[in-house]
Amino acid sequence: MARVTIIIPNYNGKQLLENCIRTLERQTCRDFHLLIVDNGSTDGSGAVTSETLDIEWIFLKKNTGFCGAVNVGIARTKTPYFLLLNNDTEAEEHFVAEMLAGIEKSERIFSCSAQMLDYRDRELIDNAGDYYTVFGWALARGKGRMAARYGQEAEVFSACGGAAIYRTEAVGRIGRFDERHFAYLEDVDMGYRARIYGYRNRYLPDAKVYHVGSATTGARYNEKKVFLAARNSVYLAYKNMPPIQLLFNLPFLAAGVGIKALFFLRKGFAGEYLRGIRCGIVGAGRCERVRFRRCNLPHYVRIQLELWANCVKVLLKR
Repeated sequence: MARVTIIIPNYNGKQLLENCIRTLERQTCRDFHLLIVDNGSTDGSGAVTSETLDIEWIFLKKNTGFCGAVNVGIARTKTPYFLLLNNDTEAEEHFVAEMLAGIEKSERIFSCSAQMLDYRDRELIDNAGDYYTVFGWALARGKGRMAARYGQEAEVFSACGGAAIYRTEAVGRIGRFDERHFAYLEDVDMGYRARIYGYRNRYLPDAKVYHVGSATTGARYNEKKVFLAARNSVYLAYKNMPPIQLLFNLPFLAAGVGIKALFFLRKGFAGEYLRGIRCGIVGAGRCERVRFRRCNLPHYVRIQLELWANCVKVLLKR
C-alpha cells in the first residue's frame, strides 16, 4: 500500500493541472496514490491523464470550495498521510520524498509545510509556513524574500495547505477542514487545532514547489477573497480561543481589524473587508468551537506566547 495520498483539488484548471501532474511523474519517490477532486469544472479538466501514474478522480457536481473538495479526498484516504497540493504548482523531483521524511521524524508532528517558491522569480519565497499573530492576522512566512534566508527547518504555527503533508490519524482526532470557511485560513485553523492538542507543525526547506499563486481567483486581492478572508479571520479566533483568552486578546484583535480596514481602504476593498468582519461576527455563534480541556492548558499558554512572538518576527521580517 502507498504511504501517502496526494490530494489535488481542482476547479477549471486543466492546463495548470497537466503541468502539475508532469512534475509528479518525475518524483524519485513513487510511494503515493494520486487523487484529484474536481469541483464541478467545465473546462474539460476530467480529460487530463498521465502516462505513468494511476489517477483516481472524484467529480463533484458543484464548486464546494477548497475545504469541501479536500474533505472528500480525506474521507477517501487510506494511507497514513495525505499531501495537499495546489493544481498551480510544480514540484521538484525530491518533493514527495522530503515531505515523507519530514513528517516521519516524530509522531507528534501533525503537518509539514513545503518551501513554496514564486513561480516567476524562483529565488523568492512564496510561503515558508504560516504565522498567526495576536492581532488576528495570518501571514505567509518569508513571502517576497530571498529563499536563501529560509534554508533551515523550523517550527511554524501552521502549514500552508497549498503544499503540505498531514498525519491522517491525527485529523481523525481533531477534525477535518471546516467547510464553513469555503476557502482561505482553513489551513491555519487546522494547524491551530492541532497545536491545541499538542501537535507540532514544521517547515521543510528541502521539499520545494513553485507556485503560480492566485491562479483560481485571478488576483492577489479581489472582492470575494477579501470578504472570505475577513470573515474567516473572525471564525478562526472565535473557534480556537477559549472565552477568557478571547476576551484577553479582544483589544489586539480589534486593533488588527482597524489597521486592516485602513490597508484595504487604500486597496479599494474596505467595504468588502468590513462586510466580511460583520458576517463573521454574526455567524461565529454557529461555528463549532474547540472544546476546552484543562489538560491542554499548557498548549494554550504556549500558543499565546507565540501569538506575541510572531508579531515581533513579522516586524523584524523573519
